[in-house]
Amino acid sequence: MAHRLAAEFVGTFWLVLGGCGAAVFAADPAEDKSVGIGFLGVSLAFGLTVLTGVYAFGVISGGHFNPAVTLGAALAKRVEWKALPAYWITQVLGGLVAGAVIYLIAKGKPGFTATGHLAANGYGDHSPFGYSLAAVAITEILLTFIFLLVILGATDNRAPKGFAGLAIGLTLTLIHLISIPISNTSVNPARSTGVAFFNGDGAPAQLWVFWLAPLVGAAIAGVLYPLLFGHGEELADRPVRDDALER
Repeated sequence: MAHRLAAEFVGTFWLVLGGCGAAVFAADPAEDKSVGIGFLGVSLAFGLTVLTGVYAFGVISGGHFNPAVTLGAALAKRVEWKALPAYWITQVLGGLVAGAVIYLIAKGKPGFTATGHLAANGYGDHSPFGYSLAAVAITEILLTFIFLLVILGATDNRAPKGFAGLAIGLTLTLIHLISIPISNTSVNPARSTGVAFFNGDGAPAQLWVFWLAPLVGAAIAGVLYPLLFGHGEELADRPVRDDALER
């Protein structure tokens, strides 16, 4: 378990550092917006962190890096329930440490103000384009639901081996392309928590949505996946893994 938690900590740290760090440092680093990576670049950054993290650490912990993924995996009997509290705590800590690192680096730029500039998630006035609470909640539930279906399908023992990380990373990229303008994209409570308190500007007060909605979407997927697609293998006593990586 210690090794699994270490993998989840590092993987979640990498996800938040890579994804939110790209949004803070590279999305629009100068008045000349042509040098920034924009929404597309940030979307790719999040996808690449998960892709690389799954291949590096998936064989150890299952490569969740996300409390919603752990919940969905537990409901689908891909990880043991007793691991869930420890995974959640470790994932949140990894996100918070990454948020602190981003904050410390960003403060090194003259004139930088953390308030409202640390890639926090939000709705209403704190949504990038002013989307309502209902719109944000529906988006987060639906996209987390799809994300979990892809994760459970790509890691099913009936799936082609060796491609799980690629499928999961590209799906997260697409999710960000859809929803950055809506909510700044969460689908991951640890990612949202990691930067909310450093960002301020209403983000901590709205954090509940970015826990509740992803967990609801993941729970629905975890329950429905085996009902819709059957069981390839019962994995209640070990984490989600790609068999090709185990070899």
